[in-house]
Amino acid sequence: MPTPEDILAAVPNEIQKYACEVAEFVNGSVDQVAGVIREVLATAEWVPEQFRPPPPPPPAIITVPVGALERFQNWIGRHKILTAFVLLTTGTVAYKTYQTSVSIRKKRRARRSRTGGRVEVVVVAGSPALPLTRSLALDLERKGFIVFVVCNTHDEELMVQNLSRPDIRPLGIDITDPPSAGSSIDHFARYLQSPHCAIPKGEKYHIRLKAVILIPSLNYTTSPIATIPPSSFADLFNTHLLHPIVTIQAFLPLLTTRLATAEKKEITETPETRKDKSPKVLVFTPSIIPSINPPFHAPEATVCSALSAFTEVLAAELGPLQIPVTHMQLGTFDFSGFTPAQQRVQRGQNWSGGRQQQLLLAEEAETLNWPEMARRTYARNFVNQSTSAIAPGKIGGIRGSSLKELHNAVFDVIDGSLTSGTVRVGLGASVYGFVGRWVPRTVVAYMMGIRKVDELAAWQSSAHGTPRSGSNNGGDEDDQKTTISGSESFITVPGASDHHSYTGSNVWK
Repeated sequence: MPTPEDILAAVPNEIQKYACEVAEFVNGSVDQVAGVIREVLATAEWVPEQFRPPPPPPPAIITVPVGALERFQNWIGRHKILTAFVLLTTGTVAYKTYQTSVSIRKKRRARRSRTGGRVEVVVVAGSPALPLTRSLALDLERKGFIVFVVCNTHDEELMVQNLSRPDIRPLGIDITDPPSAGSSIDHFARYLQSPHCAIPKGEKYHIRLKAVILIPSLNYTTSPIATIPPSSFADLFNTHLLHPIVTIQAFLPLLTTRLATAEKKEITETPETRKDKSPKVLVFTPSIIPSINPPFHAPEATVCSALSAFTEVLAAELGPLQIPVTHMQLGTFDFSGFTPAQQRVQRGQNWSGGRQQQLLLAEEAETLNWPEMARRTYARNFVNQSTSAIAPGKIGGIRGSSLKELHNAVFDVIDGSLTSGTVRVGLGASVYGFVGRWVPRTVVAYMMGIRKVDELAAWQSSAHGTPRSGSNNGGDEDDQKTTISGSESFITVPGASDHHSYTGSNVWK
């Protein structure tokens, strides 16, 4: 314990400590009060100018050198939105690049039996005359599939045989004859059920249907709606819309039933294995025109929109059966490998020698076949859109995407690696989809060269007569005539007996 002497010795030190603290507090308070008084006197108007104290000096600014890291941090703090946009864009590009590199390195081969035989079958329901059908069939055969191409005529069977590939075979189905089509499907089902062997007297194995690919016709006419005859619309819907629907309808019994084979393990399959073994359905449609629905493309826009709706309904019906349906929305592809060499050279010369002028002359020549009133009404906008740099399907003459991109996407869907219900592939597929969804239609039309028509042609009377001139059936002229003034306020409409006289009439004549 401290002694009294130690306590008495510590008393002066404590007194000195407290005295210093009191002095510091008093000095600080006095300085603060003095500063407040000085500031009040300096700003008071009643104090004469010569008696006002000078304002306090500004605080000294000490410049400290800033490093590169601190400057970068300060810049990020001032541009947060731009920094977030750059990071998002960089991350997206890096992710897409990584996906592309992985997709390129991926080994894509169909499964084979233990003896090396092909066990997976793909049906391509498309015209063999289409370059897309031929390229896809050749690529699938190269990857190890047995490819059957649906043929409706003997000429199409010859086209498939001319490919000279033993595993690309014609599948004759007459869609116009339902009993014959059913017999062809039954024969094809028996082929799938029967055992096969890769070599004579070798081990037998069973093959299975892996996918059905529907490729409708991709060729459409471009013309104003007013110049397209009703018969052309009827033929178009029959060949481009009804034919694909009936083709899928013919394969539905084969897709929705399990083929009985000698393999016992298929009898006790689970829903997971059933989904893996179920055949896929792929429906191809162009995506550029249906995305923006530009003028003068009514046939393609109408048919593709109907096929898209049909595909959605088909997916909803086959979904509970674990049968995936994928809608392949196609952009523009480079088919130069399926074009004769002479034709490719000619196209290259046209492009290097003023392709824009060549295309302009071709479009103007096409409008000469229209009636005069239709040509005066639509020709200018038709030519402007056809020669536009962003014309649908042309995109300023840029070569389309490589067919390898489409082949890889199709294989990934068949293999199960790509499970999306809608797949956009090809040049312009995603871009035009975005434009059609978010960009105003007036802006898109203006960029394609669509302009207002100020002067319209005058109405020309038809050869069959007009309501004002009466009908040609020999009736009472006073009963048939129409006037605007007077007691008559109605317009005479030809009766049922006169319908035949108006058949084939065209308002543009």
